[in-house]
Parts: sequence; C-alpha cells; structure tokens
Amino acid sequence: MGQCYARSIPVSDADHTYTTTTTTSASSPTASYNNHQRPQSPHRHHGRSPRPASKPATPSRPSTASTAPSPWLSPLPPGIAPSPARPSTPRRFFRRPFPPPSPAKHIKASLAKRAPPTPDNQVPVVPFPVSENSNGDASLDGLDKTFGFGKNFGAKYELGKEVGRGHFGHTSIARAKKGEMKGQLVAVKIIPKTKMTSAIAIEDVRREVKMLKALSGHTHTVKFHDACEDSENVYIVMELCEGGELLDRILSRGGRYTEEDAKTIVVQILNVVSFCHLQGVVHRDLKPENFLFSSRDENSALKIIDFGLSDFVRPDERLNDIVGSAYYVAPEVLHRSYSSEADMWSIGVITYILLCGSRPFWARTESGIFRSVLRADPNYDDSPWPSISPEAKDFVRRFLNKDYRKRMTAAQALTHPWLRDQQRQVPLDIFTYKLVKAYLRATPFKRAALKALSKAITEDEVIYIRSQYDLLEPSKDGRVSLDNFRSALLRNATDAMKESRVHEILNALEPLSYRKMDFEEFCAATISPYQLEALQDWENIATTAFGYFELEGNRVIKIEELANEMNLSSSAYSIIRDWIRPSDGKLSFLGYTKFLHGVTIRNSNARRHQ
Repeated sequence: MGQCYARSIPVSDADHTYTTTTTTSASSPTASYNNHQRPQSPHRHHGRSPRPASKPATPSRPSTASTAPSPWLSPLPPGIAPSPARPSTPRRFFRRPFPPPSPAKHIKASLAKRAPPTPDNQVPVVPFPVSENSNGDASLDGLDKTFGFGKNFGAKYELGKEVGRGHFGHTSIARAKKGEMKGQLVAVKIIPKTKMTSAIAIEDVRREVKMLKALSGHTHTVKFHDACEDSENVYIVMELCEGGELLDRILSRGGRYTEEDAKTIVVQILNVVSFCHLQGVVHRDLKPENFLFSSRDENSALKIIDFGLSDFVRPDERLNDIVGSAYYVAPEVLHRSYSSEADMWSIGVITYILLCGSRPFWARTESGIFRSVLRADPNYDDSPWPSISPEAKDFVRRFLNKDYRKRMTAAQALTHPWLRDQQRQVPLDIFTYKLVKAYLRATPFKRAALKALSKAITEDEVIYIRSQYDLLEPSKDGRVSLDNFRSALLRNATDAMKESRVHEILNALEPLSYRKMDFEEFCAATISPYQLEALQDWENIATTAFGYFELEGNRVIKIEELANEMNLSSSAYSIIRDWIRPSDGKLSFLGYTKFLHGVTIRNSNARRHQ
C-alpha cells in the first residue's frame, strides 16, 4: 500500500495504471489538455483558452522520477509545500458495469471494453458494415449518431487554432461570423462521431449538451452558445475562458492560497455547486482543473466546466457508477452508493489543497489512493496547518467526513463561521425540502424527539435555517405553506429540474396544503441529527435536547412499539431493550440518541442479529 499521508512526492508515472504518459510542465500552454484525457467519453474540454507560453516559476513537478531515498524528503525548495501538480494525477476512471471484488481494484478490463484501441489498449478489430443514414451521418451497425443539432457550423463560425486535445476530441478557438455574436471569440469542442463507438458514449454527448443549456445561466457556469453537427463531428460552442485553470493559479502562488484568498475561491465554488444540486445535477468530477477563470484579471469570476461525467439524480436516488478523479473521489463512490454529498467531499479536497498546497489523500498508485480515501485521515498537524484558523480546519473537516450524512451541503457551508457574510445571499437548499418531507412522514413520537433537538442547537445552525425559511417568503403571520415551497422552487427552476424530477418532492409535501408551518416547527423539520453529530459540541447538544424531551415528549413505550417506530424486526428486540429505562418504561438518554438516527441501527447492529 502506498503512503497515505497529506504529502505528494514526485514518482514515476509508470506506477500508475491510468496516468497520462505526457509529462508536460504545468507552465506549458497545452498542459491542461494533454494531461486530462478522458478515455471513456467523447467530451472533455470546455471553454478553455490557450495559456501564455511563459509563466512565473511554479513549484511544478519535475518530469523525471524522484531520486530522493525516502518519500519523506521533498525535492522542493525549503518552505514550499508539495503542490497538486498535474503530471502525477491519474486520469478519470470508468463506470464499472459490474461490482468489483474490491473498490480499489484496477479496472483495465473495463477501460479496454469502452475505450477505442490505443497502443496500450489494443483490442481485436471486428469489421462492421457502415451505412449512411438519411442525414448522411456515418452509423455503425444501427447506432444513431444524429443529435438534431444545427447543420450550419461552417456558415456560422470560423475555426481558429487548436488549443487542446483529449482522447476523444479537441478544443479550438473560433470566431462567430454572423448574428448577435458576430466577431466574438468562442471555444469549440469538436467531437468526432467515429469516436462514438457505443450508445453510452452517444448518450453522454446528449446529456452534456442538455446540462450546459440548462445550467449556463448561472454566473459561475461556463456559458453555452450553440451545438452543431455534420456527418463527421459534433461541435459544442461555449464561452471562451481566458484566465486559465484554478490549478495554475494555485501553482503560480507557490502551491497554496492565503485563507482570505481561499475564501473567495471557495465561496464561488459553493455557489455554483449549490445551484447544480438544487437542479438535481451531481457534477461528479470537481477538481481544480475543472474550474476556469473568465479572464486573466486577479479578481476574475470562476467558472465550472466539464459536465461530461455529470448526471441527473432523482429524489432519494443513489447513483452507483464509479466515476471521477482518484484524488478527489468520495468513499461512498467507491462503495457504489452515493448522491450529491460526493461533490461536497471533492470540495473539501479542493479546500484542503488551497489552504496547504498538499493533497489530503495520496499514494503511488490509483489503488493506493483509493485505500487512502477509504481508510486514512487527512493530516492537520504539519505546516502550515498550525497557523491556519480553527474555523478553516473545522470547515474542511466537515467536508472530509467519511460518513456522507454528516457533511454540510453547499448552502450550509456558505453560513459556516469561516465564510459567513451577512451581506451575501444564501441560495435555496434542496436538502431542506428532503428533510421536511421526512418530517411530515414521521410519527408524532419522532417529531417530538426532533422538536426537542431543535431547541438545543447552536446559533450557527439557526442562522442557516433562518436563511432558508426567509427564502420561502413566509406570509404575514410568519408561517409557510405548500405554496411557499412551490414558489421558492419555481423561482430557481431550470429545465434540469424536469430531468431530475426535483418537483416530485413537492408531492410529498402535500400535507402542507391543509396546514401551515411556523419557524419553530420548520427548525424541527430541517435539522439533521447526523450533521449535528459531526459538531464538536454534539454531546452538550444531545444532553440539552434530552432534557427538553424528558419534559415535553418522552413517554412510556414498549419494545414492540419502539421497534415498529424504527421499522425494525423482532430480531432487534435484544438491542433496543437497553434503550428503555426499566424504572419507568421511557427512553433513556442512549435510547433517545439512537432513536434520532432511525435506520442506522437496522443497517448495522440489527442485521447481525437477524
């Protein structure tokens, strides 16, 4: 197993099963393209502009393997932390059609099945009859490669020089020849149809264009302009971002940002990711390489790119495709059951890198990285962490929690003490809708337990809940109904919501058609016991909450009734018997805290007794 510490050292790319063979310096004008090739899908580059040929000296990795006798000896100058330089970053890995024996197992077989032949990935060539469909587009044995895009790319745009090349296509600069955009420079991603060798690859292109159209209205998403096709290629026309990657800015600053500058970056990332999650979109490949600056100005806006691995997630749905980039992948992705919380883990990794210049999880091989993600804890002891504020450390820890239920959402993170700004508008959080839905379906006993817990939460948590309540625009009597939830959602709606079926959540809020919810009840409905458990003050919160529960909600309850409340079978009776006090038949403190978690018990201890 490779070293699982927050240090990165130069190693030979030969150790990586899926690393790129190019060892271009980070200062190379084409480094961002040559080292991010995606073998699985015919789209990769979004709105990138050519980088200047020369840049300030950066702590980038040498192109040869390290001769250091020990992994603890850094080849970098004194005072410079190991940087997240590109040459050692493994390429994105593939969706696996079947569960592997181990989440860290290499997936070369899957790569060979889905990627076109390369010198390192030769597969027998089986000839297929090639036919011409009615639109003149080449089709391999029935694969429909028509997208319904415009056919007049050449009449609308004049292609310029190529600025990047990936495994399935390349990106070029172009100039609009007519219309409102006449004379404007744009970025064009060109995807050859000959590379679309499977229905999955074709659907990937359709989905990416659909997402770009739906999400491009946000300040921090790359703007989508047009999509065209001809018999040979698909052309995706986007905003040209001339400021380069976030990764390059990190490197140009010696490998890390100051706390204040890091806040500016993280706030922009959280804003756009919160917007995506509200629409029911999970990005699934958040990393510094996938954020571009719109211009070279120091205060330029940050833009999220590359929705090639993104997907629509329906309410309460769990995804199981193993996709992403090794250093940024969340543990639950490797376990093949995840949702939007996986993006929050990736943001935690990015923030960790911004603050200290090192990766929180590192190893020499991809499988070693996976083991580190699953088992190791980030290092907060080495420099510069002792000089970083406690609020910043807490912020990162609340993202890099291996239990996805304990992580903050993007909207919650914007109200964290490290980032809090009373002048900043907090975005609507789809998570509150999901919590309210669960609350309305809960039993009266469970609601009483949550109401007691809501009275014990800290002011930091109340600030977030209040911001969400205000976004619902309560009526004059200070209460909200189903109409308030619906209106707030519609104010933020895009076409992506239709694909992800976010509106289905409103059907579960139907009880609010007949009654209203005041702020006190909204607090009870929108708190998560799992997230509160991640707080350092959880023990005090739980003790205080139990005091309220004893006064207002605790009652005599039988083992059979408690098991039914928690949807447990009779085989769990021996476990939950200890949660009821023999003296009065009411829940003990242990029983109260366990009861708040519900299904956790059934998924772990109870199953061992079945």
